[in-house]
Amino acid sequence: MPWPRTLMPMLVPMLALGAVASATAQTMPTIKPGLWNVQMDRVVDGQKAPDPTDRMKSLSPEMRARMEAMMKEKGVSMGGGGINKLCLSRDTIERGNWKEEQQGCKTDFSERSAKRWKWHSVCTEMNVVSDGEASFPDSENYTVVTSSTIKANGQDRVTKMTMNARWAGDNCGDLKPMQPRK
Repeated sequence: MPWPRTLMPMLVPMLALGAVASATAQTMPTIKPGLWNVQMDRVVDGQKAPDPTDRMKSLSPEMRARMEAMMKEKGVSMGGGGINKLCLSRDTIERGNWKEEQQGCKTDFSERSAKRWKWHSVCTEMNVVSDGEASFPDSENYTVVTSSTIKANGQDRVTKMTMNARWAGDNCGDLKPMQPRK
C-alpha cells in the first residue's frame, strides 16, 4: 500500500530507522537485537512538528488500522509522545538492508564504521534529498540525526529529525523484527 501524501513526513523517519537497522558485515553497529524505544523529535520548516500519532488520529479508523498493521508488519509500532517501538533481530542487524538502491534512493556514505555512519541520500521517487549521521556509543543506545528536503506541490520543505534509541530488552512481544531486504 502506498503512503498517502499527508503521511510523507512520517516516512522519512521510518527510512532513517531502517538505515540504523541495517549494515554490511564489516560495518555492523554493535547494537543488541530486541525491542528498542525510539524517541523522535522533528522540526519542519523551522517549527516543531506535531507528534506523528496525531496525524494517525486524523485518518479514518479503517485507514489508521491498515497503516498500523503495515508498520507493525515492518517491525515498527508508533506510540505517543514521539516514542516508537522498533524490533531488530540479530539477522536484521547482521545481514542489513541498506543498499545503494532502496526505495528509489541512491545513498553515498562518507563514513561507515561500527561506531558512526554519515551519508547523503537522493530519493527521486519521493523527491527527498537528505543528509544523516548515526552514532552508536554502546550496545544499548544509538542516535540518528537527519536533515531532509522534500519537494511537495512545487515547494521545498525542510525536515530536521533527531532520534534517540534505547534498548528495551530481548523480547519484542508481538512486534515482528524488521526484515533485511534481499
